[in-house]
Amino acid sequence: MANPIINELPELLKANIISEETAEKIRLHYSQKNNENQNKIPLVFGILGAILIGLGIILVFAHNWDDLSRLTKTILSFLPLILGQLFCGYTLLKKPDHPAWRESSSVFLFFAVGASISLIAQVYNIPGDINSFIITWMLLSLPLVYLLKSSVVSLLYISGITYYACNANYFTFPRDQSYLYWFLLLGIVPHYRNLLKNKIQSNFTLFHNWFVALSIVICLGTFAHKNENLIYLGYMSLFAVFYFNGKTEFFDNQKLKYNSFLIFGKLGTLSVLLVYTFKSFWEMFYRNKYALNEIIFAPEFLVALTLTILAGILFYRKNSNTNFRNINIIEIVFLVNILLLFTGNFASVLANILVLLIGISEIKRGNKHNDLRILNFGLLIITILIACRFFDTNLSFILRGILFITIGFGFFLTNYFMLKKRNRNEK
Repeated sequence: MANPIINELPELLKANIISEETAEKIRLHYSQKNNENQNKIPLVFGILGAILIGLGIILVFAHNWDDLSRLTKTILSFLPLILGQLFCGYTLLKKPDHPAWRESSSVFLFFAVGASISLIAQVYNIPGDINSFIITWMLLSLPLVYLLKSSVVSLLYISGITYYACNANYFTFPRDQSYLYWFLLLGIVPHYRNLLKNKIQSNFTLFHNWFVALSIVICLGTFAHKNENLIYLGYMSLFAVFYFNGKTEFFDNQKLKYNSFLIFGKLGTLSVLLVYTFKSFWEMFYRNKYALNEIIFAPEFLVALTLTILAGILFYRKNSNTNFRNINIIEIVFLVNILLLFTGNFASVLANILVLLIGISEIKRGNKHNDLRILNFGLLIITILIACRFFDTNLSFILRGILFITIGFGFFLTNYFMLKKRNRNEK
């Protein structure tokens, strides 16, 4: 279907609104864009086809598995692996520049590796657990990311090691307390860095931004052990690192959907801060008496301290050029994070004040930039804070209802006056 902008070019040329050179650049831009969209179709279907074929082969084997001899089972166990290697070999030799071939063949081999390992283990009763199986599978599949430049396998690898970290540290008892995830994550860093450098607008880069950020957020809790309450300090500092990373020139110039670090950083900081506003959290926190030497050498505190130092460096880099004149309140939350340990009952009061100030600053920023999204975000922060306080107070339902009605009118009036101001400026 023809692009309406392309259809308007002759009329714009005739009216001397644009030059012929500009018109040609517009045609070239949309031509390249259409080609990219057309190339995505075989890529998506190729990946889906590889996944379905791999799962189909496994289901066929499973249906007749008990009736087969050990030799037949062994041959069939290696068959998906052999087929996957043949497909990948053909891709490397004949189709190295075709993303659909690279991604589909590598995805097929990725699942073939997992299937072959599990089938051989079942045939010969090789002992092992799910954690060792996933580690072996991920390590054997990691070379596919670089040999075939497969971003889909990279995403599957991130998902696999994240599940391993969760299973080893969260889902099993007693806990494995394994830090291997962090070393496994390093295996994907060169590929991710290459995507950021050469394919910043790619959908694969978009997914990697979100997968990497989410995976780190999920797995930071693996450091929690005997002093697990201290991990909240680590999360606050991690979100600060994410926030400042998202505020760097590289990410700040991208569309918001590509800036997962800024979104995680901002929402994560507010989420932890809202948890801090509850008195019950600090009662639980101080229930365990921590000796100073126990805190200092606890892995949770060491992680929090490391992340705080890193956040401090990023904070300085962001604000040193402006002589620290444009500091947002949310940027200094991590600085008072560790100090909250020593403020006792005042910690929840300080957290409430910080959340309120952040909400007010967002409202002011939205009003300044005439942006309803930012303004409503500030109002939403204050609304959530007030809602949270209902769980800490004994207000009657009538007073709570009146408060919510007041907030609702506040939303309505603020948006009304903002739209009125925008319409007045447009005239």
